[in-house]
Amino acid sequence: MDWQLIIASVIKIVGFVFLTTLPLVALSVWAERRVSAAIQDRVGPNRVGPLGLLQPVADGIKFLLKEDFTPSHVRKGYFWLAPALTMVPALMTCAVLPFGSKIFGEKMVIADLDVGPLFVFAIASLTVYGIVLAGWASNSKYPFLGGVRSTSQMISYEISLGLSVVPLIMIYGDLNLGRIVQNQAEHGWALLPLWGEGLSLKGFILAIPVFISFIIFTTSMFAETNRLPFDLPECETELVAGYHTEYSSMKFALFFLGEYAAMIIGSGLAVTLFFGGWSLPFGWLTPESVDAEVPWWHGLIHIGTFFAKVIAFILFFIVVRWTLPRFRYDQLMRLGWVFFFEIALFNVVLTAILLIIFK
Repeated sequence: MDWQLIIASVIKIVGFVFLTTLPLVALSVWAERRVSAAIQDRVGPNRVGPLGLLQPVADGIKFLLKEDFTPSHVRKGYFWLAPALTMVPALMTCAVLPFGSKIFGEKMVIADLDVGPLFVFAIASLTVYGIVLAGWASNSKYPFLGGVRSTSQMISYEISLGLSVVPLIMIYGDLNLGRIVQNQAEHGWALLPLWGEGLSLKGFILAIPVFISFIIFTTSMFAETNRLPFDLPECETELVAGYHTEYSSMKFALFFLGEYAAMIIGSGLAVTLFFGGWSLPFGWLTPESVDAEVPWWHGLIHIGTFFAKVIAFILFFIVVRWTLPRFRYDQLMRLGWVFFFEIALFNVVLTAILLIIFK
């Protein structure tokens, strides 16, 4: 048994998932309230700690101390299982995200798989089971409608989400997220090919299908994470709170954590695929290859760079939520099936044609 590998994996899991991602969930909740307050000309949290920074801690204590009420009419086993099925897949997808280059010779990725995007989509798709179970097990009409809505919405947008990544895989010829980031570090980010081979005519032309992929990917990610303007499964004006209407205490908190964790992982995947992941612009402090040795302080800078980009993307998520109105359900489904599905297919064909031309 390779104890060194096990210890390194445990350290990375604890550091990335429990000491970074979960605290980032709390900070995202705080940022959401502060940004929404600024947009609406309100004050926002300002009583618990400086600038209200301890508000997420107070909310967490409240969730822990509230009575865990389970209505008598629900299907109890599935009712308890649903929140975990929503939370766990969101955290499992952390495993393949390269959140840095190397520190002391150890790659900053929990599982360096050669099928990274496929793993993320396969595990993330399990979240829908938690949501549909919550809607069905609640044995109430509003949660049931929210569960049905969420199921059809997530299945619909998973198709365009998967197809939006295909052009990038065709361009880089690789499914390993670490090597995709290394390629962007050397030759320009997918959306900003401003150095290396990205400065060529081929780089600028291929940026067109990459930009189309980015628009489809980002919009589909909003729909997959049930964020405004696509929060139809839990829209308050129609369904009270949708699939988690009957939930309280820590069960509701798990749904809450799952939504924000999915938003953070989605932001991390977008940063990895389109904005060079942990790499700095213009090839600064870029290792010669994926397997090259990196000074430990370079590794720390790369980790900080990755999370700075993720935080910027999370703020984009938040601003969009408090800027755009909610779609009607027919508009949501029409956008996914009539527009994004066809555009994503066309984009795959366009990328193939461009690659043949520039071969």
